[in-house]
Amino acid sequence: MDFTPTEEQAAARELAARIFGDLSTHERLTAAGTGSDAELWKALCEAGLPAAVEDIGLLGLVLLLEEQGRTTAQVPLAASCVYGLLAVSAHGSAEQRERLLPGIGDGTVVVTGALSEAAVRAGGSGELSGVVPVVPWLRDATHVLVADDEHGLWLVRTVDARREPVELTAPWSAGRLTLDGTPGEPLGGRERVGERLGGSDAGVAGQRAYDDVRATARTAFAGLQAGVCAGSVARAVDHTNTREQFGRPLATKQGVQLRAADAYMDTEAIRVTAYEAAWRRDEGLDYATHALTAAWWASEAGSRVVHAGQHLHGGTGADLDHPVHRHFLWGRQLDAYLGCGSEVLQELGELIVHGEGDA
Repeated sequence: MDFTPTEEQAAARELAARIFGDLSTHERLTAAGTGSDAELWKALCEAGLPAAVEDIGLLGLVLLLEEQGRTTAQVPLAASCVYGLLAVSAHGSAEQRERLLPGIGDGTVVVTGALSEAAVRAGGSGELSGVVPVVPWLRDATHVLVADDEHGLWLVRTVDARREPVELTAPWSAGRLTLDGTPGEPLGGRERVGERLGGSDAGVAGQRAYDDVRATARTAFAGLQAGVCAGSVARAVDHTNTREQFGRPLATKQGVQLRAADAYMDTEAIRVTAYEAAWRRDEGLDYATHALTAAWWASEAGSRVVHAGQHLHGGTGADLDHPVHRHFLWGRQLDAYLGCGSEVLQELGELIVHGEGDA
């Protein structure tokens, strides 16, 4: 294993860090409220960062999402790259790739994912019916990647569906998606659906596409959690080094040092497991169990880290307007989105027992 970034990945990460650092400030985040930052999204797209993911791979995307997480920047980068660019490039038809990838790359097409276990049914003509209660970044999306009850993947234009705003713990511009005979476009083309309904090997290919997209999403959002946690720890370190108690910085207290050290090690565990899962996908290796491992660390350890970050701020951490509270909200939302640790651990155990380690 070699997680050393390539020149292209390192350059993309440095550019992302500069853009996020310049534009995703506490003042701008406060002004944005629960909405996305359109100016920041435009800057990222003009810099070519979403489009670059096709070349720098999932590991490169994880590096970009780490930088987003450090500043809790309110843009649909993870969703559009995972459910849009990577999903279409890996599993879309040639026509879909030619039609959709340029728009996803320049930000004019924003894709999010509705891969929940909610019952969405597909009719024989491609009409979809069902409700997905919470879809992240739905209010920003032009398309949604929807999974039906047989794990077939469909692209739905949001103008054809009903969307209702939903407020989450973190400001992800989420919404409730209602499909009522809504036309869907099968990922991979109409011929794949016909073959799947006919019982051919296309059904296996469809399941593999679903598994790959889910594992990719878990890995990417784990990378985002690594950045959120790193930002929380950095804020706690800065606070405890400058805040004094009885004439000494809080950072000199052994209890503070131990709590910060635990948070740092948890953050590194999230990072390295996300890196490994992403690297394995980019190398064409089995990575389903690795994606679940990254998701478990991001859920369990991520919650611990953002709680520690807020705790280490003392009374300041109770201020809902303080920047560290935003990391707390993001960390808790990512914990919920990735699935609680016990559920992820059960799925991982079942995958290992049944020997289904490939994605």
